[in-house]
Amino acid sequence: MRDIHHRPIAERIDWLFDLAKRHGENFRSPEAWLARQRYQAEHPTAIAVLKCMDGRINIPVATHTPAGILMPFRNLGGMFDLGWPHLGEVLVQYVQGMVSAGRRVLVLITYHWSRGDPKRGCAGFKCDTAAAIAHTEQIRAQMEQLFGSGHATVYPLVCGFETDEDALLLHGAGGQVLDLAGLGADDLPTLAPRLAALLPDMPAQMRADLLPLLCGNLEHIAQVREQVAKQERQLDIEHREWAICLGRGFDFLHTPNLALIVGPYSPDLADPIRKAAGIIRNNMQAGRIPDDGFLLLASVPYEEIGVDRARAELKSRFLSQFAAEVIAQSYPDLAARMTAKTAVLDWHSRQLELLKA
Repeated sequence: MRDIHHRPIAERIDWLFDLAKRHGENFRSPEAWLARQRYQAEHPTAIAVLKCMDGRINIPVATHTPAGILMPFRNLGGMFDLGWPHLGEVLVQYVQGMVSAGRRVLVLITYHWSRGDPKRGCAGFKCDTAAAIAHTEQIRAQMEQLFGSGHATVYPLVCGFETDEDALLLHGAGGQVLDLAGLGADDLPTLAPRLAALLPDMPAQMRADLLPLLCGNLEHIAQVREQVAKQERQLDIEHREWAICLGRGFDFLHTPNLALIVGPYSPDLADPIRKAAGIIRNNMQAGRIPDDGFLLLASVPYEEIGVDRARAELKSRFLSQFAAEVIAQSYPDLAARMTAKTAVLDWHSRQLELLKA
C-alpha cells in the first residue's frame, strides 16, 4: 500500500478494483456476516456519518468499527442541507427503515481540521475551522427540525476529526467538548462517565453503542502516534488522492488519501466535482502523485435486481458523463489524462459490477 500512490496509473486502477473485489469477498464471508450480526445485536443503535469527501476522513478505520456498520454520507467540506431533495429523501428513508426495525439512529455530523497546521484543514471551508463548526451546528438544527429535538429516537451529534492523529472531538449541547487526543489508555475506564456528563440527554443504550467507537479511536490514536515516531505518518497527513469517486457505495476504500468521494446530494453537483479535480491536479503538480493519469469512478448501489438495478445503471452512466464533461470544461489538460469507469453496486453483497462502455 505504501508505494501504490507512485505506481503507473494502470497499476493503481487494477489495484483499486482488486481491493473492491477483496472487500466484497470478505464482506460476504460467513465470518464477517456473523460478526456484523453479533455487533448489531450487541449495539443496536444505527449510526450514520455526514462527512467531507477528503480522503483522510475514514471514520470506520479511525474507530476500529467493522465494515458495513456505519452509513456514510459524503460531500465537499461535509457541507449538507437537508432541504436538498435527494439528500432529504435518502436520509429520511434510512432513518425510517432503522426505526421500523426498532432501532434508534445516531447521526455523527463531522467537520475536520489539523492541529499541526491550519493549512491542512478543510479545503471546502478554506481551512476556516470556525466556519466548518458553525455549518455543522446548522445541520444539527435542521436534524432537530426534521426528526425532533427530544433526541429519544434520532440524535444529531457534532464531531470534530483532527486529521494529524485521526482523533475525534465530541461537542456537547452545552458547549463542552470531549477531545480524545487528550486521553490515553489509562482513561478508558472513564470514557463512559465522561460521555454521560457530556451528553446527558442521549439515551443510555445509544451512549453504550457510541462507546466502542471512542475506545477504538483511542487505540487508533496510539497507533498513529507510533507511526509518527517511526516517521511513517507524514505523507498520510497531506493530500495524495488520485481517484474521484462519484455516487455511493465506496465502503471498500478504507484506505486514507486514495480517493475523493463525492456524494450525489447537492443540487450543484458540478461544484464538488470541480473542487475534487482541482485537488487531483494540485497533487500532480506538487509531485505527491504521478502526473500520468487519474481515475473517475461512478457507482450507484441497488437493492433489487430488475428495475432497481436498471435505474442504478442509468444513474451511474449519467453521473460519469456529467462529471467527465465538468472536468473537461474546467481542466482540459487533466481530462486528457482521465480514465473513466462506471459501475453499480449490489448493496447486500457489496459486489462492485463494472459496466461496459
